[in-house]
Amino acid sequence: MVNQQKIGSWAFLIGIIIAIIAGAAAAAAVDYPGIEYVPLALVVLGLVVGFVNIADKEIQDFLIAGIALIAIGIPGAALSVIPYVGEYLVSILGGISLFAAPAVLVVALKAFYTLSKEPTLAK
Repeated sequence: MVNQQKIGSWAFLIGIIIAIIAGAAAAAAVDYPGIEYVPLALVVLGLVVGFVNIADKEIQDFLIAGIALIAIGIPGAALSVIPYVGEYLVSILGGISLFAAPAVLVVALKAFYTLSKEPTLAK
């Protein structure tokens, strides 16, 4: 039987691959069947990664890495000035941000819940 860690690992790998391929195809203006479902697939895979792939001890590192991935996608449009590959980079980073955002949301909510249920005593 496949464990949750393996499912999360596969979801991460598939999500990154879809983001790269779909981003490159979108930048090349390639129209392919099912393109309207790519954002949904990236969001669902991101949710799977967030729910099953991140242990409590990995939360801080994951949030830092996830926020960095999302932040790169925001000003990524500046990359479009790079000749030949700029539009491809912008589209790929947009897909990766779309994939990372739901995972970061889930993990951040897990962390928020954990912090809110464990009171800390002031010294």
